[in-house]
Amino acid sequence: MPHTAVILTALPVEYDAVHPYLNDPAERTLPDGTRLEQGRLEGTDWTLALAELGEGALTTAILAKEIIKELHPEVLLFVGVAGGLKDDLELGDVVVGTKVYAVQGGKLTPEGHQERPESWHGSHPLVQAARSALRELRPDVRGHRKPIACGDVVLADQRSDLAARIRRSYNDAYAIEMEGSGASHAAHLSGQLDALVIRGISDFADPDKHTADASGSQELAAGQAAKVAITVLRKHHPRTSQEGPKSPTYAGDHIDFRGGTFNAPVIGKQTGKP
Repeated sequence: MPHTAVILTALPVEYDAVHPYLNDPAERTLPDGTRLEQGRLEGTDWTLALAELGEGALTTAILAKEIIKELHPEVLLFVGVAGGLKDDLELGDVVVGTKVYAVQGGKLTPEGHQERPESWHGSHPLVQAARSALRELRPDVRGHRKPIACGDVVLADQRSDLAARIRRSYNDAYAIEMEGSGASHAAHLSGQLDALVIRGISDFADPDKHTADASGSQELAAGQAAKVAITVLRKHHPRTSQEGPKSPTYAGDHIDFRGGTFNAPVIGKQTGKP
């Protein structure tokens, strides 16, 4: 049975950054019409599936759930670009999501917006693989293992109410994007599935976003994020094949009575014969 890893993207630039890592890709259409490409990840036991889903957490959650149902992957990565929220970030830096926050939930009251936080932790084995990957990729990749904020909005104003709320209530978030919470929630609902969000910084969530994008920052950020994602998969080995329960091995005076029914004490005698 093949070991499948899925990489989800939202934008063509993100898809194009991952696609060169697919060996012998073949297009596949799922029953709901979602299209993806599958190929081998060279030097590993992974079958890699790549999909471009479009923008937004809701779309991502719905389509990711269908992909998980059809492909039964062991790993789900969302890989793409994001806006940076911290002063120590540079364009092209990569943020590996130790947590993903959904930042738009809450309650509006006369006293203001009261947060109702929701978050998903990145898979521990994948975060550990990412730590190793980022060490290996230095100095070509500047990496950060930090929380990521997710909301269905493009943030281009650090003085906006949303930016202020993020600084106040999610102040450890290093990046903001639109799809990570959808992918993380779909992975959570599926049960035993390792998931991680990996984002390259293409702007600083401010009015200069369009200038950064025009300079090629999205291509740079997507390429760096893809490089980290592929290195993570090379380090994270597939699970061993699932086998049925093995019969216990006994020695000495143990007797195996499984499957029998007994209504009185059982007496046994050990002899020298098997």
